[in-house]
Amino acid sequence: MQASPAPAMRRRPPAERTSSSRLTTLQRIGLVLAVLIAPLPLILDVPGLDPIGERMLSIFLLAIILWVSEAVPLVATAVLVIFLEVLLISDQAIVAVPDTVPSAASFYGAFANPVVILFLGGFLIADAAAKYGLDRGLAAVMLRPFQSSARRTMLGLMLITASLSMFMSNTATTATMFAIVMPVLFALPPGVARAGFALCIPVAANVGGLATPVGSPPNAIALASLAERGHTMTFVGWMIATLPVAIVLLAVAYWILTWRFVPRDLVVELDLDARFDTSRKARLFYVVAGITIALWLTEPIHGIPSTTVGFLPVVVLLLTQVMSGEDLKVLQWPVLWLVAGGIALGSGVAASGLDEWLIGLVSWSSLPGPLILFTLALVALVLGTVISNSATANLVIPIALTLAVTVGLDTPLVAVVVALICGLGMALPISTPPNAIAYATGEVSTGQMASVGVTIGVLGLVLLTVVMPPVWDALGLL
Repeated sequence: MQASPAPAMRRRPPAERTSSSRLTTLQRIGLVLAVLIAPLPLILDVPGLDPIGERMLSIFLLAIILWVSEAVPLVATAVLVIFLEVLLISDQAIVAVPDTVPSAASFYGAFANPVVILFLGGFLIADAAAKYGLDRGLAAVMLRPFQSSARRTMLGLMLITASLSMFMSNTATTATMFAIVMPVLFALPPGVARAGFALCIPVAANVGGLATPVGSPPNAIALASLAERGHTMTFVGWMIATLPVAIVLLAVAYWILTWRFVPRDLVVELDLDARFDTSRKARLFYVVAGITIALWLTEPIHGIPSTTVGFLPVVVLLLTQVMSGEDLKVLQWPVLWLVAGGIALGSGVAASGLDEWLIGLVSWSSLPGPLILFTLALVALVLGTVISNSATANLVIPIALTLAVTVGLDTPLVAVVVALICGLGMALPISTPPNAIAYATGEVSTGQMASVGVTIGVLGLVLLTVVMPPVWDALGLL
C-alpha cells in the first residue's frame, strides 16, 4: 500500500484562542468565582493565617480560578499576580505590612530570574533556527534514513521531533514538523493512519521537552523553585536524570501509535529537499547555536552556569545583527511572563507562610513518603491535562517543595517528578499547544488523543513515582 504525493498541501491554521469577545460558559463561571471567592480571605478571618497570609491566600485563589477557567489569558493572570503581590504583601504595599515582608523589587525581579534568562536564550535560538531554515533543513536530513516504510517514517518523525523539542519550544517544534509532514499526512488514504501521524508529532514534542531545562516551562519553574531553596541542578545533570525517562516514554508511545494506527504494509514517500542558508549571518548563527548547546552539555567541566550560557546567544546574535530588534518582538514573551508569574507566586506563597498553612490542612506525616509523592504527581497530571502545563507547575510546585521539606522528602526529587508529570498532561486538545495544532488538522478526534495521552500519562506517573526514584537514588543523580 503506497501513498502518492498530494497535488497540493492542505493547511488549516493552528487551533489557537482567538481574540473573540464572546466568553465560554467556563470562562463566565471563572469570572464569577473570581469575584465571589478570591476576596473572601480579605473579608473573613482565616484561622492560623496572619493578615499577610490571608492576602496571599486571596491572590492564590484568584490565580487558581483564572488559570483553570482561562477567563482571562494565562499571561494576564501571571502579571496580575505580580502586581497584586506588590500592592498587598511587599514593602511598597498600599496597606500596612510588617517590616519583614519581601521587597517589591523581588517580585518585579521575577522576570529577570536566571531561569527566565535561560529560556530567553533558548527561544532566541529557536526563532533564529526558523529564520534561517536550520530547523526544517535538519529535519529533512535526519528523516532520510527513515523513508519508505510508514512505521519507519513515524519513528524518524518522533525521534527528530523529540530531539528538536529538547532545545526548541514544543510549540515551535510541532509547527516546524507539521510543515514537513502535512503533504504526507494528506497523501495517506483516509483512515486511522492519518490520525497516527498527526498524533505522533505532539506526543514526541511533549515527551522530548522533558529532557532538558529549556524543553518546557514546568522544567524552568522547578529549577527556579529549587534555586530559591538552595538547590542547584546543572543542565547536563537534569538531562542525565530525565533523558532515560523520555526515551522509555517515547518508545512506548511509538509502539502504541504504530499498533493502533499504522498498518505494517503502509508505505509513504517524503519530499526531503534540505536547503540550508549559507549566508554570513546564517553561518554565524550555526556557530553560536552549536557553541551554546555544547556549553550547556559540558557545564560540569567548565563550571559556567547554564543560565549564563543561555544569555550568550542573546548578546552575540544581537551584537552581530544576526537577530534584530524586530526578531525580539516575535519571541514567546507571554510564556516568559507566565514563567515569571509562577516564580513570583511561589515566592509570595513561601514568604507569606501560606505554603505551611496549606500543608497543615492535611496530616501528611501520617502517610508514607512514596504515597505522598504519588499523590502530588497525580494532582499535577490531572491539573496538567485540563489546564496549561505551565499554570499547573506554577500552582503545584511551590506547595510540593514546601511539603517535601516538611515531611522529609528529597526536595530535588519532588521538583523533578512534579515538573515532568506536568509536562505529561497531554490527553486533550486544550492540554498543550502541540495538541491543539494536531487537533486543528481535523484528522485527530478527541477520543483518539485522549486514549494515547492518558496511557502515556499513567505510564509516566508509575515510572516517575515508583520506578525511577530508587534508580536515581542508587545512581546518586538527585
